Amino acid sequence: MFNMNFMSNYHIALSPGEIYHLYNRAVGNEKLFLSEDNYHYFLSKLKQHTSPIADVFAYALLPNHFHLVVRIKQEEDILQHFHNKKKKPFNPKENSLADFIMEQFSNWANGYVKAFNKMYNRKGGLFIDYMKRSLMQNDSDFTSYIFYVHKNAVHHGLTKKIGDWPYDSYNSLLSYRQTSLLREDVMEWFGSKERFIQFHQQPVAVKQIDIDI
Repeated sequence: MFNMNFMSNYHIALSPGEIYHLYNRAVGNEKLFLSEDNYHYFLSKLKQHTSPIADVFAYALLPNHFHLVVRIKQEEDILQHFHNKKKKPFNPKENSLADFIMEQFSNWANGYVKAFNKMYNRKGGLFIDYMKRSLMQNDSDFTSYIFYVHKNAVHHGLTKKIGDWPYDSYNSLLSYRQTSLLREDVMEWFGSKERFIQFHQQPVAVKQIDIDI
């Protein structure tokens, strides 16, 4: 049985080469996504701002929150992006690599909120506090992260079974279409597409309070 008791907070530094489950939600009763275009724009901004410093294994976008499973790229890749973006070399006495990595995720979130607010004529923050994250400690954590992300829509009562929610990575990972997801890594981890599908056929408990779409 895999371990689902992973800890999540916003104090863990995002470090090169490490794998994380990232999570955040909207403030109060707000929604992060009010249209199909919002979901697609959210993913496009994610790719724009974070692809130079992180790769994505899996994701789930729910009406009021999101989940990502990512691997931060190697230090040399991040240092190169720092140089390209800041127009100067990285100086460890003046700069923090963890802060620079987090800055890219913040730019992504802030860019989305700015566009969302403009589209819906709203003001103020959309996300609650800081983005939470869990660091993968062992092999079972990675399996747990992938399954947790893909079962989320079922868990919240938005669909009846994994694979029915259009805004997560389950079907993209099974597809042969081009993707920026680390599809081969995920399939290799589970052993095959058939084993990936079989693993995701486990029963999923539904929360008592569902999310309104």
